[in-house]
Amino acid sequence: MGTKQLLKGLPEDADLRRADSLAREIFSDVANKWALLIIEAIGEGTRRFSELRNEVEGISHKMLTQNLRMLERYGLVERKVHPTVPPRVEYTLTEPGRALRTTVDAMCDWTHQYLSHIEDARHRFDA
Repeated sequence: MGTKQLLKGLPEDADLRRADSLAREIFSDVANKWALLIIEAIGEGTRRFSELRNEVEGISHKMLTQNLRMLERYGLVERKVHPTVPPRVEYTLTEPGRALRTTVDAMCDWTHQYLSHIEDARHRFDA
């Protein structure tokens, strides 16, 4: 049996329907395509910046940096800098990041399962 974490803020902070809620801000930041792809790419292991850049096709250096910083700020990714020359930086999912990855994996599975259905619907709609 799991335990629920208590929200330390006001109840309205947890309401995704409120434009000014903290929950909506978190949801908006974390549910962007780059963040989800980064979470998927890190997976259960540890990745270096260059590995992530290679695994997440199409992401720029700037977008990868911004999203990794945001994920670190939210406590979803841990950044470790090794004191070498040049510095070696590694990223690992934290426990909340791994929990979110379960959701990302489910979204990936859903996409694979319904890809042909969605493709057919798009063709019908565009015709």
